[in-house]
Amino acid sequence: MKYKKFDEMNCSLAQTLDIVGERWTLLILRDAFLGACRFSQFQENLGIARNILTTRLTRLVEEAIFEKTSATPGGHAEYRLTEKGLALQPILLSMAHWGDVFKANPKGIRLVFTERETGLPIKPMSAISQAGQSLLPGEIKAVSGPGLNDRRKKT
Repeated sequence: MKYKKFDEMNCSLAQTLDIVGERWTLLILRDAFLGACRFSQFQENLGIARNILTTRLTRLVEEAIFEKTSATPGGHAEYRLTEKGLALQPILLSMAHWGDVFKANPKGIRLVFTERETGLPIKPMSAISQAGQSLLPGEIKAVSGPGLNDRRKKT
């Protein structure tokens, strides 16, 4: 199925979805954060068709979310998250935390995300105020920024 592209839409969320909104892409990113870096690892972990995986990895490299490197001369290529790719981690953590609540496994949480240094679980992802307090959805509003075109601004 061919999806509409959002690259002309003046919306940060739409443009992000245009790159990472496809479900296989999110699972590839999940596996990369869990340590996968080779084509064969992604394919084996996900059971994804080679052509779909090739297409998704190519797009992620084109978007500078992954950097494609060669492990050794003549060795297998590796896909490493760039700074731009690593910045997606809070999004994936938020989605996993949402799934732990609303699509829970009866046996309990599937993965516990911990701080490497202390081993303590991290808090569920949330919007944080400038003062460091978690905010509820009703405590947040959107206001027009300088990049929003005039026809979308409310008067």
